[in-house]
Amino acid sequence: MSIVVILLALGLLMYVAYRGLSVILFAPVAAMLAVVLTNPEWAPAWFSGLFMERMVGFVKLYFPVFLLGAVFGKFIELSGFARSIISAVMAGIGPRHAMLAVVLVCAILTYGGVSLFVVGFAVYPFAAELFRSANVPKRLIPATIALGALTFTMDALPGTPQIQNIIPTTFFGTDTWAAPWLGLCGGAFVFLVGMVFLEWRRRSAAQAGEGYGEGHANEPVSHWTGPLPHPLLAVAPLLVVGVLNKLLTGWIPTVYGKTVALPDGARVEVEKLTAIWAVEGALLAAIGLVGVVAFGRIRTGLASGLQGAVNGAVLAALNTGSEYGFGAVIAALPGFAAVREVVAASVRDPLLNVAVTTNVLAGITGSASGGMSIALGAMGQTYLQNALAAGISPEVLHRVAAMASGGMDTLPHNGAVITLLTVTGLTHRQAYAEILGMTGIKTVAVFLVIGLYRWLGVQ
Repeated sequence: MSIVVILLALGLLMYVAYRGLSVILFAPVAAMLAVVLTNPEWAPAWFSGLFMERMVGFVKLYFPVFLLGAVFGKFIELSGFARSIISAVMAGIGPRHAMLAVVLVCAILTYGGVSLFVVGFAVYPFAAELFRSANVPKRLIPATIALGALTFTMDALPGTPQIQNIIPTTFFGTDTWAAPWLGLCGGAFVFLVGMVFLEWRRRSAAQAGEGYGEGHANEPVSHWTGPLPHPLLAVAPLLVVGVLNKLLTGWIPTVYGKTVALPDGARVEVEKLTAIWAVEGALLAAIGLVGVVAFGRIRTGLASGLQGAVNGAVLAALNTGSEYGFGAVIAALPGFAAVREVVAASVRDPLLNVAVTTNVLAGITGSASGGMSIALGAMGQTYLQNALAAGISPEVLHRVAAMASGGMDTLPHNGAVITLLTVTGLTHRQAYAEILGMTGIKTVAVFLVIGLYRWLGVQ
């Protein structure tokens, strides 16, 4: 019965997410439903002392990353830098390779620190224009953007400043550059196989006589009409994020040591926060650079742009924080211990264990960061202890957990998928099949990475 209660709570959360209802509202509802069905007397204390404590703890750690990423993305958009990068890549590659151009643009933006959600809005108008000129079906745009923004640059490539690559650092004491060769191999696999898959879908459509199509919703009317900044200037802030992130990761422990004392006598553990501070510092510097060199471009829409960025960051952080609080409650229920024992008994390898658990929870919640937060919040220390006992470095564990979070997360109820389809004016029936293909490729990549480590010792 205890396991049924957990499945019921998870099923409810998945259903409301699929229906587009607020996870911020229904995550505590689903969590407390599970508690009430287990023991009603626990509900008030578990809500205040467990759900809210974990939710607030997540927001305290990661909200600055969400906020700075959203503001940086908005600055890149308002300054015309995003459009300059897009135009340069498309001009260099040409309309014959429309899908490759869109994937590369999305990869440059996300690896440079622009929020995943911002990338879809920024790239879509140009992707539509390019696909139309090349007569590639519009229904392939969401999967193309997903490959560039939601896969290898989100959690595989070492150093990516996206939240999915930052969360494991606080559990395993790693940094965002963990297991670089495994990340590069996994990222290359996803990119190459993803492009082959998209090209196959394009050729199949062409053979069937399908082109871009007509009568689509949300067709872009116009884009940037002013002179574009030089591409080298436009890409400079993205390079600042990458370079400073790497440099600060090494400098921060050297400057601050292992701990820093607070006025009340408490001490902050620098090792657990180094990766977060490094990304925040890099994003702040990049925001400052855009503000200085492109103030004339961004000042007109600055007020409304910042308001939109802040609202988006708050919503994203609270959504994920609510899922984290939900996971903490579920992990404390008696039934979860039984589930954990079953998984541990059936999947004894520490890497396979974290990969399977994180992947499944990311799929259930429809969120890479949310599913990983649940998995690591409940069993992060167990994973780490088992890995160390097996002679597996925390860096490898970090990369496997991060990549696993981005596998089955893009099921139909995933927030990024729903947003992407809404932006492009397409439906699940029209465009989701190719997105599901990307989900399968990304899931396979996780186990490929584990195999490379096991067979060749690649890290």
